[in-house]
Amino acid sequence: MKAVVMAGGEGTRLRPMTANQPKPLLPVVNRPIMEHVLRLLKRHGITETVVTVQFLAALVRNYFGDGDELGMRLQYATEDVPLGTAGSVKNAAARLRDDRFLVISGDALTDIDLTDMIRFHRDTGALVTIGLKRVPNPLEFGIVIVDEAGRVQRFLEKPTWGQVFSDTVNTGIYVMEPEVLGDVPTGEPADWSADVFPRLLERGAPIYGYVADGYWEDVGSHDSYRKAQADALSGKVRLDIGGFEVSPGVWVAGSASVEPDAVLKGPLFVGEYAKVEAGAELREYTVLGNNAVVREGAFLHRAIVHDNVYLGPGTHLRGCVIGKATDVMSGARIEENAIIGDECVIEAEAYVSSGVKIYPFKTIEAGAVVNTSVIWESRGQRGLFGPRGVSGLVNVEITPELCVRLASAYATTLKKGEYVVTSRDSSLAARALKRAVIGALNASAINVHDLEAAPLPVARFHTARGTAAGGITLRTTAGDPQSVDIVIMDDRGADLPPGAQRKLERVFSRQEFRRAFPGEIAELTFPARAVEDYSHELLGRVDMTGVRGMKVVADCAGGTSSLVLPRLLGRAGIEVLTVNAVLDDLSPTETIAERRRDLQRLSELVSSSRAAFGVRFDPVGERIALVDEQGQLISEERALLVVLDLVAAERRGGQVALPVTTTRVAEQVCRFHGVQVRWTSTAVDALTSAAGDPGMIFAGDGRGGFVVPEFSPAIDGLAAFMRLLGLVARTRLSLSQIDARIPEAKLLKRTIPTQWAAKGAVMRSVIEAAESSGDGHRIDTTDGVRVVGDDGSWVLILPAATEPATDLWAEASDVDTAQILLERWAQVVEQAT
Repeated sequence: MKAVVMAGGEGTRLRPMTANQPKPLLPVVNRPIMEHVLRLLKRHGITETVVTVQFLAALVRNYFGDGDELGMRLQYATEDVPLGTAGSVKNAAARLRDDRFLVISGDALTDIDLTDMIRFHRDTGALVTIGLKRVPNPLEFGIVIVDEAGRVQRFLEKPTWGQVFSDTVNTGIYVMEPEVLGDVPTGEPADWSADVFPRLLERGAPIYGYVADGYWEDVGSHDSYRKAQADALSGKVRLDIGGFEVSPGVWVAGSASVEPDAVLKGPLFVGEYAKVEAGAELREYTVLGNNAVVREGAFLHRAIVHDNVYLGPGTHLRGCVIGKATDVMSGARIEENAIIGDECVIEAEAYVSSGVKIYPFKTIEAGAVVNTSVIWESRGQRGLFGPRGVSGLVNVEITPELCVRLASAYATTLKKGEYVVTSRDSSLAARALKRAVIGALNASAINVHDLEAAPLPVARFHTARGTAAGGITLRTTAGDPQSVDIVIMDDRGADLPPGAQRKLERVFSRQEFRRAFPGEIAELTFPARAVEDYSHELLGRVDMTGVRGMKVVADCAGGTSSLVLPRLLGRAGIEVLTVNAVLDDLSPTETIAERRRDLQRLSELVSSSRAAFGVRFDPVGERIALVDEQGQLISEERALLVVLDLVAAERRGGQVALPVTTTRVAEQVCRFHGVQVRWTSTAVDALTSAAGDPGMIFAGDGRGGFVVPEFSPAIDGLAAFMRLLGLVARTRLSLSQIDARIPEAKLLKRTIPTQWAAKGAVMRSVIEAAESSGDGHRIDTTDGVRVVGDDGSWVLILPAATEPATDLWAEASDVDTAQILLERWAQVVEQAT
């Protein structure tokens, strides 16, 4: 006996879950509804099945194939246009003329005893037997009234309460004799219950109703979808649930990873290769999809989570559905009856209200409160590039697939046959992802010089000094071992400027990638003297007079600076105590607590060894933290002023480049030594672009990043350290003495959440308020809006480049005045949001 599975429905009431997949493929306990139907058929000995498909038919065919994996034989009958329940079966008539057959819906969850229904059909001699089920609310279904023998007396389609004479409804499961197909028109839309059955009944044909005792749920709405999941977990329907019941009602797939300290309260299901971290809590009626990740502190209750979903730390999901491949970032909250479509991004701290529907491929900005459905627009879609390059969670946002696409897009912006320098930090993730980058570059006719593990300054130097057209470095995000940054450089070794970033983003978003012909596939080489060349050039450019015999303490933080520092210090003749000077591929970055611990240890070593100072490199050798000779940590803001004072005092002329967010105490320091300040914007390439101009003697960003212009225009922790050695050796003052003579800064900062769409209005309001205040101040628009008063006090209002926020800085002669200034302009921003 054959079966016909009807799988052509769109499931419009189930959108956005069915916006880009057919209804039969919706998962119930991690298996498509249609797969449960096919398993039911096989359980009753029916292995030959014709599947009728129409909406997104290819997805159904691709998923189930010929049915071999289920031990069945599947054939497909495709409708060019919707033909209705009867018309779709008629479309498969050529395969059904030999014997009676069973018709069943591919989008209803059931465990009805099909064997007994077929027996009933045979015993009654029926032409058609209709599967019936008693339901408490029959209004949404077709009512079928039968006599004591089970013979159908009357059909009522979608009745009113005044027409409800029975609670037995049509389940859409039929056993039919093949001659019934003669009553269905060919190539025309027709329904069994509305068109064919009433005509047969009028003719007196033997139509019977089989009242089933088993479970049946028509999954036609969001409520019924959630109910089907709960019923499956509660055991109300007989299904083949994969995995093991590790405790009553708690089903966990064999390949899943659940930390012992995670809280699981059944009934619930955890899918294949899913990961649940310690501190996460999964409550009743939760279904976690295959390959899903639940981070620490997340809370899920009656949440249905599809495959490949990432749930960040502290997320809160209650009574909602999350579509496949969606990322829900830290602290986001999704409420009852909300439906999130496939491949969405719900950014940190966003709030999705009850009943909201977000359609596939949308981004909800960080901190947004979403009270209405998001169907067409994409809210707050962030750009590809951020302040650290292209950044994201490893294997969530930054995947090998993304690396291939990104490298292919970058290669497309270059000429065939050009060279690109690649490098990485010590992490295993960067190592794996760099291989994807290299493969994509070579496949796009771009040759690669791979430095393997190398400090970022070495990669920048090697990119700038040779014939390379650019470079790509992968590193672990500072302070976040779960994330990685992809830094893309131009031929100067500097981060891509905004114009080049936009060009690359256009190619990336359109996926208009260039591919090489077989004879154009490029080569991969490994330069042998990258570190030696960097060290030789640096020692030749930086004044190291007087450093021999000097004592310092250096902490390499387990990073790549340990590959270069011994060569530099050995040739300079410095007495150095080094710590953490081996590559640590398991801890490529540190938490705030670990950083504080290591800085405290560095302070103790400096004071006990009577060293001139101590330095701690970040894991890629780009930025440094300083400890003075007394073992006191110098803050990043003060370190900028101390180094600036040392450089200006020795050079007595020239220019320094500083971002506009720097304290104006820097101007006082420079003025004292006859040095001029050039203020730059906070854009990633602005400081390095200015540092490359003639007459520049120094640049710094106030975050531990320093530029040594006589060597390179890029931020370079190794070069800054070597230059600082010479400066300290030649001055008669210690770092603590220099710090003590520099005035204290009274600089305050505040961040105000601002929706992306409101940023333009905010800045317009700021300009209008500044122009109309009449305080005798001046306006500087180097970056954002800086309002400078006659007394030298100032406030800077700057929209955040990568977050839905506006940043404010205020500085005055005392903290109270700076606070008043900050509050005044914060009100302007808040009123405009």
